[in-house]
This record gives sequence, structure tokens and C-alpha cells, in this order.
Amino acid sequence: MSHPESPLRTSQATCRLVVVQDQLQPCPYLDSTVARMPLRLPLGVVTPAITDELLANGFRRSGDLVYRTQCPECTECKPTRIEVDKFKLTSSMRRVINRGSRELTCHWNPPSVDDGRVALFNKHRHLRELGADTELISKDSYRSFLVDSCCDTRELAICLDDKLIAVAIVDAGQSSVSAVYTYFDPDASRFSLGTFAILKQIEWAKQTERRYVYLGMYVSANAHLNYKARFAPQQRYQDDVWVDQS
Repeated sequence: MSHPESPLRTSQATCRLVVVQDQLQPCPYLDSTVARMPLRLPLGVVTPAITDELLANGFRRSGDLVYRTQCPECTECKPTRIEVDKFKLTSSMRRVINRGSRELTCHWNPPSVDDGRVALFNKHRHLRELGADTELISKDSYRSFLVDSCCDTRELAICLDDKLIAVAIVDAGQSSVSAVYTYFDPDASRFSLGTFAILKQIEWAKQTERRYVYLGMYVSANAHLNYKARFAPQQRYQDDVWVDQS
């Protein structure tokens, strides 16, 4: 059964969230942990201001739906964001952005799906052990996960000599940017493409005068998620409050 929630209101619009799926499941981030991540369908136009409001309240997007964790016994998933004007490049990050700027080309476009993107997504997922060996995403599944969206979504395509080697899917609010999902060719590891993609999103947010870049969930015990601590200073969403991290 669907359950309506209180609407999110801004000066521009109202958007009501309706729960369309809510069940306990194995945690995708921590072994032997039970997760609860109700999926909610936004009813109404998800304007850039509404996107900001959702992100500020700890929500993430997957396809046309949004979610935030409500796990029964675990609070390890913490939404994370950086304030663009306060972010400080480390020396290693500076090397990453300088190397990438010399050798790579970047293109911002609406998200799309084709055989090359799906193959690259599956290669990344397999070689980085992000799914079962036999679990391959189809073109339709890719579209519903990364292309279909309830808000303003962009694709950052990163190429080496005209060959696509990384894709970052990014939601754009009025004053914020949200890193939805990034995948890349593990054979191009010398470019540190995960880091490079985030740095390009921070760069784009600064160029477009947006205040925050949301990095998704930080989970200290998960090696695929705890790298986000390197981007500092940052804030994490704990007990419905954004807390500065020392």
C-alpha cells in the first residue's frame, strides 16, 4: 500500500512524496546487516528548488524515485556534502586534475544509453566486484536506473582519444549538485577517474555558482564508499542535522 508523506514546500512549488515500496532487505553496503530504504515517488514537478530540499533532507535519487535510509538497527549510512567555496584541493588531487585536464576531454550532456555505456558499466561493476559475477545490467535496466529521472539530470562523459572511459550521472538543483553514480574503465586507473569525476563536478558547481556538491552515502566500513572522507572539509547528515567533520 502507498503511504503519502508530508509535502516538501519551497517558495516555488510543493511536491508530495508517496511510498511505493518499503521492505527490509540485506544491506548493499555492510554484510550481515538489515537495511530499510523506502522508495518514494515524487508527485508534482521536481523543480531545482525541490531538488535542493530533497538533498538537504538526506534523500538520494534512483531512476524516477527517491529514498533515504531508515534501517532498524544501523545508522552507518551518512549522506555527505561539501561546500564548494570551502573545499580544499590536496596535492594528490591537484595532480589528478592536472593530469586529466591535459589528456582527457569532458562533455556535459543529457544522460543517454547505448551499447558502449552499458558494456563499460558492466565492466566496471565486474572488475571492481560491485555485483555478482553473473549479474549484468541490460540496456533497459541502465535506462531506468541512470537515464530516467524525476529532476534535472546531466551526464559527464569523460573520454581519452575519443574513447569513452568514464561516465558520471549528476542531478542539478538550484544551489546544489548531486553525484548520483560514476563508473569508469578500470584499465584507465592511472587517471584516478573516480576522484577526477568528483573534482570536475566540484569545478562545474563552482562555475555555475552552486553552493553544495552532495557525494552520496559515506559508510566508514565500506571501501567503495569511505574514500569520500578525502574530500574536505565536509558535512555529514546525522540525526536530521548537517554536522561539520573535523
